[in-house]
Amino acid sequence: MPRLSLTDRFIAGAKSKTAQTDFFDAKTLGLVLRVSASGVKSWNLFFTSPKTGKRARTTLGRYPRTTLADARTRALEAMAHVDAGVDPRDVSGGAMTVQQLVSSYLEKHVRPNLRSRKAVERRLTKNALPLIGSIAVADLHKRDITRVLDRIAARGCAVEGARVFQDLRAMCRWAVSRGDLDHSPLDGMDPPTSAKPRERVLADDEVAQLWAALPEALPRSPACQSIIKLCLLTAQRVGEVAGMHADELDLKARLWTIPAARSKNGYAHAVPLTDAALAVMESGNDDGMTGFAFPDAKGNGPLPAHAVSKTIRLAQDRFGLPQWTAHDLRRTAVTGMAKLGVSPIVLGHVINHRSVTKAGTTLSVYSQYDYGKEKSEALELWADRLVGIVGGAKLLPMRKARP
Repeated sequence: MPRLSLTDRFIAGAKSKTAQTDFFDAKTLGLVLRVSASGVKSWNLFFTSPKTGKRARTTLGRYPRTTLADARTRALEAMAHVDAGVDPRDVSGGAMTVQQLVSSYLEKHVRPNLRSRKAVERRLTKNALPLIGSIAVADLHKRDITRVLDRIAARGCAVEGARVFQDLRAMCRWAVSRGDLDHSPLDGMDPPTSAKPRERVLADDEVAQLWAALPEALPRSPACQSIIKLCLLTAQRVGEVAGMHADELDLKARLWTIPAARSKNGYAHAVPLTDAALAVMESGNDDGMTGFAFPDAKGNGPLPAHAVSKTIRLAQDRFGLPQWTAHDLRRTAVTGMAKLGVSPIVLGHVINHRSVTKAGTTLSVYSQYDYGKEKSEALELWADRLVGIVGGAKLLPMRKARP
């Protein structure tokens, strides 16, 4: 390891022929200039932790923002803490770690501003923090990001990897805007290729087989059975169905209103309820619904969507069908309605897709019609067809109307 009296001139021209080279300062105990192959230069301090007695490292800043004189001063201050029996990493004002950056990002930006805050928090906590949480932000490198993404790719979760990349990139750009980072290590990195969006639509005979197999496939999950049926009957997302609450229902008007706080796009959504949907709801609530339609095991909240998806995944071999997911049920319902002649604009209103229902100035500003009547007719048409499928009826090809 090179040890020399560092000078500003030397630091300005320092290069590394390997992945990284550490230049130890002969004048200041433990102070190191770390130079990466790409030319990034950061200040580090190596010391023996008073807490563990093991060799440790903390980041003091990045050159040239942190000058040689500043780095030596910070190193002396940190070593004073070591001499006092305090780990400098525990001292307020020490080098920020990725763990601390994630906490700050979630608290100050994600939770107040993003509807997808729970998903962002889950992805960062699950995928990034276990691998790079202890790394100082100033030391965060492309290879660290690659390590996180490679681990996700090894699980075969291409979509998850693409989203984690987006989360990390957004977080680092936010950190740069605040001055926590000089530049984002993700700049210049290509995002991982996400998997092709699923296109699975269950055929009529598969829908019939699935419906008939539910009691035996999920004998200990009557709630999941009902949720699966309602996903098919209403074309709504599994999380929206699983979180259904009595306060959202107007049984007299045969209407279920998903509040903005629970809808994916943040807009309240009214779902007409057919006889078939009401029958499924009543079968799972013999005493009448007063709280959540599908409460969790403790009765403190709704059955989580991921729990339903996990139940479906674990029971795949009991249905005798090619692999399917909860979201495939929504796609199957929409495709079924389209086959019955329901127009795309009505389908958009049925599934609360504003990219269809409010696309362009005319629809977003001038058209305030809610298509309630058309949504009800579409879902009734589909419910009748679904009952026929489950009962074994075959869908006859539609004939063009005579002029």
